Amino acid sequence: MLNRYPLWKNLMILLVLAIAGLYAAPNLYPDDFAVQVSGSRNTAAVDPATLTRIETALKASGIEVKATEMQQDGVGLIRLIGSDAQLKAKEVIADQLGSGYVVALNLAPTTPDWLSSLGAGPMKLGLDLRGGVHFLLEVDMAQAVGQRLDVYVSEIKSKLRDEKLRYRVVEHLDDGRLAIRFVDADTRDAASSLLLRSYQEFLVDSQDVDGDAWLYVNLTEQTIREIEDYAIKQNLTTLRNRVNELGVAEPLVQRQGRNRIVVQLPGVQDAAAAKRIIGKTANLEFRLEAGPDAGRADTEVYPFRNTPERKATLERDVIITGSSVANAQAAFDENGMPQVSITLDAKGGQLMSRVTRNAIQRRMAVLFVEHKQRTLVQTIDGERVEKRIPFTEKGIISLATIQSTLGNQFRITGLDSAQESSELALLLRAGALAAPIYFVEERTVGPSLGAENIELGTLSVQIGFALVLVFMLVYYKVFGLLANVALTLNLVLLVAVMSLLSATLTLPGIAGIVLTVGMAVDANVLIFERIKEELRNGLPVQSAIHSGFARAFTTILDANITTLIAAVILFAMGTGPVKGFAVTLSVGILTSMFTALLVTRALVNLVYGGRTLKKVMI
Repeated sequence: MLNRYPLWKNLMILLVLAIAGLYAAPNLYPDDFAVQVSGSRNTAAVDPATLTRIETALKASGIEVKATEMQQDGVGLIRLIGSDAQLKAKEVIADQLGSGYVVALNLAPTTPDWLSSLGAGPMKLGLDLRGGVHFLLEVDMAQAVGQRLDVYVSEIKSKLRDEKLRYRVVEHLDDGRLAIRFVDADTRDAASSLLLRSYQEFLVDSQDVDGDAWLYVNLTEQTIREIEDYAIKQNLTTLRNRVNELGVAEPLVQRQGRNRIVVQLPGVQDAAAAKRIIGKTANLEFRLEAGPDAGRADTEVYPFRNTPERKATLERDVIITGSSVANAQAAFDENGMPQVSITLDAKGGQLMSRVTRNAIQRRMAVLFVEHKQRTLVQTIDGERVEKRIPFTEKGIISLATIQSTLGNQFRITGLDSAQESSELALLLRAGALAAPIYFVEERTVGPSLGAENIELGTLSVQIGFALVLVFMLVYYKVFGLLANVALTLNLVLLVAVMSLLSATLTLPGIAGIVLTVGMAVDANVLIFERIKEELRNGLPVQSAIHSGFARAFTTILDANITTLIAAVILFAMGTGPVKGFAVTLSVGILTSMFTALLVTRALVNLVYGGRTLKKVMI
């Protein structure tokens, strides 16, 4: 019989729609604005007494608390009313608890437990809807390669000394090569063979310049690419650690292109503080003060960071760097001055112990190394051109006498303030950046603007949806009503799939939903116009309905597949907002195909199927 689905197909459609309704339902329960509190590495977990203390402090500050609750692993959650209260509450809680706790802005779900137990949850909101800060960072690849070459300089010197091959100078040239001058050509040739055996990544070139025997060393292209990939991966790890230390819920830190990194911090409004921590390319070097018998070539003079007029001469050899630090905590000494307690990893502890064992009563310096950039503005051919010039600042923050052999634990003193000690401890815990990073782009979205975006986006969907409903109802009568029911179910199905995929809804994503509404009804228009054409050609009503759905199928499939291909390309090639649009559009195309071809057909079959009809309202 024409226009009748078998029972199993109707049950399948009902089952899909029921599951869609179930997993779309959590989006009807808006999240609470909340503050999440957890203990840092060396701090006890949050307990009910801590939550009571926090609640008392908030009430004293005039901030209404909606609810407090303990979560797993000793994490406390304070639910509040409104984003303004959330921001104020974070400051009050941070002041009340001090630096031993991580205080993070968060959104607490209000989804009923029975829905959560089924794995149902609402869609996440993107930065443009929730508010926060967006940074686009660029990794200095030239510096990454340069730093590796500096390491090779020290290694080559050590190897040549071990093999008793006399050299005059080993230096890192500005063009990215290493240059080594030897006492004679025979020594140079022996060194060339040694380096080629020891380093597969070297390309070696022997030259005689003004009677001197020189050896020039280049890195292979593959090695350079490996160094650059390592720099990006290490910086991603370090930035994620720094963001986690900042206490940001659901941050985004991901690679973009060859040498850029995107950092998005939802809920953060203090862009300056976030920028100061994230972008700081700081590290430490531990060196011994040069003795009176040290040669000038083996020493360097550095100023003290707080008193630049005061200087000290240090050995060039570095004992360890900040990369050997396993943990660091800000504290105060017995005189109330800020300090940082350092714990080294196993290798760092061995190196420190080996050097300081033979350096008792000598002084050891803690050198603070910071990579910065200055912007040079030039006018070239009438156009304003900005050029970034990277430079490195090094200053001594501590120069203390070694009283006994140092091991895995010791303290750094001589810091300006508690804030400086706290930031230094954070940077050391998070790890050093493998290469300097520079801010290319910075955007801040306020919570009020995010709320406005949600309101305007929802309004645009409602207006578009209402206009489509009215058009279909007026133009296609009963068939239009059935299409409107299918269109409503399509939105439910779209929201359910987005929620199941844990997809992030952005402002461009809302635009994708609006476009999906139009595309979903477009398929129904094709079907209904085909039915009208068949009726005009004299086919019986049931045959016209059957033919309309059957013959329009190929056209609908072709149109949607080409759009889906475009959406997939946008997702693969695009970034940020483009990806958000592509995700919503892709999911919308698939759900609209289901509702237009199956749900609408099922509804038409339910109303008209199996009946003897002479005409229909279409």
